[in-house]
Amino acid sequence: MNAPFVPPGSGWPGDPATADTPVASSPPDVLRLAAGAPSLSSLVARQSVCRACPRLVEWREQVAVERRRAFADEEYWGRPVPGWGDEDPRVLIIGLAPAAHGGNRTGRIFTGDRSGDWLFASLYRVGLAAQPTSVHASDGQRLLHTRVAAPVRCAPPANKPTPSERATCAPWLVKELEFIAPSVRSIVVLGGWGWQALWPALKSAGYAMPTPRTAFGHGVEAELTGPGDGTALLIGCYHPSQQNTFTGRVTEAMLDTIFTRARSYAGLPAPS
Repeated sequence: MNAPFVPPGSGWPGDPATADTPVASSPPDVLRLAAGAPSLSSLVARQSVCRACPRLVEWREQVAVERRRAFADEEYWGRPVPGWGDEDPRVLIIGLAPAAHGGNRTGRIFTGDRSGDWLFASLYRVGLAAQPTSVHASDGQRLLHTRVAAPVRCAPPANKPTPSERATCAPWLVKELEFIAPSVRSIVVLGGWGWQALWPALKSAGYAMPTPRTAFGHGVEAELTGPGDGTALLIGCYHPSQQNTFTGRVTEAMLDTIFTRARSYAGLPAPS
């Protein structure tokens, strides 16, 4: 029988956790373990073994056992998908949650599905990724001055986490933002749901937020004052979902324009 998830410390490429990593089993555990993480590496390890939301745990592990026919012979990660990329990023990319047969399979958010194909191709073209594709955890992909994360770490049924699940998961992102805020200058948010979930996390992490809240839209910008003396530019981007790319609502040029803007604002050079 297929295992419902990869045991921490069992050798999965890039697994940040070990068998001794503390596991959050309730919302209070998430608060305590996130707040007490002494480093970014320890935080992502704790993110990757969380079991605080019963519905999400059941779903992600069910998917990892039943699998999609195209991936029937592959082992699925089946655990929460932690943030990954540069530990001192200039550019941060945020989406709502991993995909059931994408990040839930590969163990790296935004990889292994059609949306990820579009995303990484664009990041490569504008100089923020080392390769134009990312399909599994040992494929050699590196994000350049860039990090990706999500307000919800587990693949949700129908791609819709509940408000309580979003609230339970929020401390993981808040603490991650606190660790990386000193270096981040551009934040690209994929989709309206990600935009909505990110704002309270930014405020909790110490960002001064504009009032009223800026409405989501493709190319919409809001300048934020960070927890230190720096500023960060928040940029909205339509999600490169299959529905959006098939219908032409999102094009390669649209994505490249957004990430070029993020790279430029962050003070990073254009690719040679």
